[in-house]
Amino acid sequence: MLYEAFGKLHELFDEQQVTEKFRKREFVVEIEDGNYPQYVKFQLTQDKCSALNSFQKGDKIKVVFGLSGREGKSRDGNTVYYTNLGAWKLEKIDGGAPTSAAPNRSAAAASTHDAPPPDDDDIPF
Repeated sequence: MLYEAFGKLHELFDEQQVTEKFRKREFVVEIEDGNYPQYVKFQLTQDKCSALNSFQKGDKIKVVFGLSGREGKSRDGNTVYYTNLGAWKLEKIDGGAPTSAAPNRSAAAASTHDAPPPDDDDIPF
């Protein structure tokens, strides 16, 4: 399932070559939430890493992302859980939230069931 988040690009990190076959690039979006903005870290992987090349800190953006998680073991043998927000698509927003967003939802992540259908050419499957 895909979700959307709207906010200001707060931080961009350099691309990391994690293993011989896996690379990632992380970025942080500042999402307004009343008096306490949220700083949410997203991740681009593989060929999507270059999607950030045309963005700058301070840009207002829309992020389409998937939520995933996995279970693992810590060094001491305890079970740990990892959550990842994997970005699929980034869009610049000029002057605020796009017209397709519901009123007062620009700061919140919304299920794609509430959003208009995505462009067919941007879907990875």
